[in-house]
Amino acid sequence: MKLLDEEREEPEINLTSLIDVVFLLLIFFMVSTTFEQHALLQLDLPEAATAESDTVPEVVELIITDDGQVYIGDEQLVDDRRATMQAAIAGKFEERPDAVLVVRADAEAPHRLVVRALDAAAAEGIRRVSIATVEEGGEGS
Repeated sequence: MKLLDEEREEPEINLTSLIDVVFLLLIFFMVSTTFEQHALLQLDLPEAATAESDTVPEVVELIITDDGQVYIGDEQLVDDRRATMQAAIAGKFEERPDAVLVVRADAEAPHRLVVRALDAAAAEGIRRVSIATVEEGGEGS
């Protein structure tokens, strides 16, 4: 005995929800991505014929921009006084006492700030100090 002759419908999968979730994940990853600090600070390093590109495993960077802003690592200092630089350097070297201080000063940075940074490092007893340069005619690190 046959009751009704029903046609079977193919099940449909609604992809709208899936596409919404994928776009939300894409937006989340785009917003939460961190970028390198080097991309934020554009420096024009001075050239030197004897510049070396050796990498040192533990480095504390002190960055001086062309307009006189001073950064240690990725943190901007509140002012450019020697005491402020010395305190910031001391804080970084408490975390990593065997690190090397690399001064990355823009070629147009005020010379007094570079000297002040080197003086602050010497006052903290830091003997491993390097000044970042690029090879003549090259773009640098």
